[in-house]
Amino acid sequence: MNPFVAEFIGTGILLLMGSGVVANVLLPQTKGHSGGLIAITTAWALGVFCGVVVAGPYSGAHLNPAVTIGLGIVGKFEWAFAPGYILAQLGGAMSGSFLVWLMYRDHFDLEKDPLLKRAPFCTDPAIRNFNTSLISEVIGTFVLIFVILYIAGAKIEDPTGTPIGLGSIGALPVALLVWVIGLSLGGTTGYAINPARDLGPRIMHQILPIKGKGSSDWGYSWVPIVGPIIGSALAAMLYLVVGS
Repeated sequence: MNPFVAEFIGTGILLLMGSGVVANVLLPQTKGHSGGLIAITTAWALGVFCGVVVAGPYSGAHLNPAVTIGLGIVGKFEWAFAPGYILAQLGGAMSGSFLVWLMYRDHFDLEKDPLLKRAPFCTDPAIRNFNTSLISEVIGTFVLIFVILYIAGAKIEDPTGTPIGLGSIGALPVALLVWVIGLSLGGTTGYAINPARDLGPRIMHQILPIKGKGSSDWGYSWVPIVGPIIGSALAAMLYLVVGS
């Protein structure tokens, strides 16, 4: 499989599972309504697992511009591939969230609260404070990238090689990592920790014909983009100092 196609498909699967569980838990008259935080964080983690299993052998299963940037900074990924990877991740995220809307369309129509209609697409802070939200995204992404770099270790020789090994066993550590980040650090902003995961679905929320959807909250949208980039860069720089 072409690595860019793999990133597109892998990220699409991730968003299909992740946005899907938020829709299932929050929207009315679903079988999973009111399933709670444990259901959401678990499904996001397993969505990462699914995406990595599919994309890992072909692209390294970054599925996240922050991962691509972090690996690039430490010299484990060729920068020439980065624009294509990031565009593929963004497109995959848009496609996955579109499928969630298509599947849950009747339930979106039943929901009256525009904030709950938006929740399956993009993150929203529990307390609206840009400074603390930015710090939350920086810290969450720092943990993600720093630990992934140790999982990757020195194994990457091919610039498009997987940072976590091939197959389901290699996918498990990063899935567990995303799970604990969600449980421990996800209460403030909803732990985007992935610019494509937030921006792609936010774009779909803007353009899809969702009844009574309200604002896509572009005023907040920079936080889950800038925060993960900063967190990734800090994690990579620290890794270069203490871990490489």
